[in-house]
Amino acid sequence: EYFRWPGFCSPSEGVKFADLPNGFAAAAKIPGLGVLQILAFVGTIEVFNLQSPTGKYAGDYEGYGAFGLPGGKPIADVAKKEKSLLAEINNGRLAMMAIMGMWFQNGLTGSAWGDWALYTDSPLRAAPDFSKELGACPPLGFWDPLGLSAYSDPEFADSQFRRRRVIELQHGRVSMFACLGYIVPEYFRWPGYLSPSASLKFTDVPNGVAALSKVPAEGWAQIGIFIAFLELFALRQDKDRMPGDLTGAGKLGLPFFLVGAKSGPCDAVSSERSLNAELNNGRLAMLAIVGMISQNGFLGTTGPSMWIP
Repeated sequence: EYFRWPGFCSPSEGVKFADLPNGFAAAAKIPGLGVLQILAFVGTIEVFNLQSPTGKYAGDYEGYGAFGLPGGKPIADVAKKEKSLLAEINNGRLAMMAIMGMWFQNGLTGSAWGDWALYTDSPLRAAPDFSKELGACPPLGFWDPLGLSAYSDPEFADSQFRRRRVIELQHGRVSMFACLGYIVPEYFRWPGYLSPSASLKFTDVPNGVAALSKVPAEGWAQIGIFIAFLELFALRQDKDRMPGDLTGAGKLGLPFFLVGAKSGPCDAVSSERSLNAELNNGRLAMLAIVGMISQNGFLGTTGPSMWIP
């Protein structure tokens, strides 16, 4: 991309270095004899020069020193050799991922350093532009690598996007409360009884996953009824309101009948800024609660000790 040798790559075939394109397109330009020369050279290296490692370390070939150059002196210092080989392994892993990415980019865009705008067959071409929607924040913007929003019917695409946005907001809100529910009981419990009829105190209910087995059946029924009431009546998502701007919910998404919050939308700028912040906080909370539940399940605790090895 930045430098080519001057002159001929194959004088007999009249092929100059400048005639060979970069990337996949070069494969069709190399003469047949050139391909045979490459294979013969690689075969010689594999069969004779680099047949098997002779040293203690994999990749430590006889006659090859630093940088794998023939005739070079090997690294005598054991610690330095191990550090160099470890760096080579990690760089090689990165390079394997990088060359696959380059090949895919070359194959899809037609150029070794192609612009993704040239990928005209992308399924995202047919998708509506959601880059200006709430939650499309830098540096990723509207990030949909699997093309889940790529629908040929714009009206259907809009309805699906709206449905998923409402679900994302709901899950984010639940996750934020769940994170608080994991953290607060480690430092504070209400005094008295959670269920007087079952003689169950707040202090009797453990934190985290272990609490599931301690909540009475009547308690689960109460939780289910309360959630259904919020979903069906108090926090209903109407079609003429922004996703997350729920009927009966004021600031912070709290039902007005619980705290007297004023129902109805605020000004557009404040509403957009607040919903954007809520989306990002909800995304973080969804990841956080999954991490807390996983650590709780593996380590059996939800306290600070679950983050300490």
